[in-house]
Amino acid sequence: MTVVVVGAGVAGLACAVELAAAGVPVRVLERSDVVGGRMATADVAGRPVDLGAAYFTVRDPGFAEVVARWETAGLARPWTDELAVLAGGSRDRAPGPMRWAAPGGLRSLVEELATDLPVQLSHEVHRVGPGPVVDGEPVDVAVLAMPDPQALRLLDPDAPAAAELAERRWRPVIAVAAGWAEREWERLPAAFVNDHPVLSLVADDGDRRGDDAPVLVAHSTGEVAAAHRRDPEGAAVPVLAAVRDLLGLTAPPQWTHVRYWPHGAPLADRERPFHLGDDGVALAGDGWGSARIETAWRSGTLLGQAVAQRIGARAAGGA
Repeated sequence: MTVVVVGAGVAGLACAVELAAAGVPVRVLERSDVVGGRMATADVAGRPVDLGAAYFTVRDPGFAEVVARWETAGLARPWTDELAVLAGGSRDRAPGPMRWAAPGGLRSLVEELATDLPVQLSHEVHRVGPGPVVDGEPVDVAVLAMPDPQALRLLDPDAPAAAELAERRWRPVIAVAAGWAEREWERLPAAFVNDHPVLSLVADDGDRRGDDAPVLVAHSTGEVAAAHRRDPEGAAVPVLAAVRDLLGLTAPPQWTHVRYWPHGAPLADRERPFHLGDDGVALAGDGWGSARIETAWRSGTLLGQAVAQRIGARAAGGA
């Protein structure tokens, strides 16, 4: 018997790291051909561009140790402790915790977590049932590390885990990356866009990457993403028009790249960091807490520890 983790984002892999460290057999199944989840990085015009999360923060001491390892390896770097706030034609500042970025893209951090783990890519799971079983295969624990709506599609409607997920709404997002011949805007490095009908955030990807490439990534509002859910590429026109108006740009971009996130972020936080049912079905991710990379890591880490403890207690009881 083993533990199967479905989803190779930061939460799923953090869970698998804890299980492997405890000596628990674990397999990670990922339907995509790369790890990362919403820490997605695309290779566009010869460089990595982050299309999911814009940055990450560090508060948890355990996560700080992981980030220190990434920084030492050159995978992560402190970026900025102040973002701009754009609203109604004015520009303000939003000081806060240090935001971190990844020179090689956020996906490189998830790839580091996956080192030495048994991850099977391009493997789509269709059903997690009582037992638990994953597509008919009996397992000791099945971990679903993904947004609620995706997990719901895998579960029986009357499963206890499904009751934890029902009726929770998520906000969609469309990310539009664009590259120019030269930088025409004032350095941001990123900006929250308040009360805008099209935009929610604009990030200077060259600034956060550290190579000063003239590349911007804009995130749409949920309303724009919902309106273009059947044609995400069509959102590039209003999103880029809004970016040009907001930053006073005159030249058109040389290239664009679009990514649609149907479940960009939950509309409400949870207090609990994970779910581990008596039936052996578990849930983790940034939906368990607040929508942050650090939250997803913490959710998966704490779940992995809890699963290892449960299996260890069962083994001791059967000895």
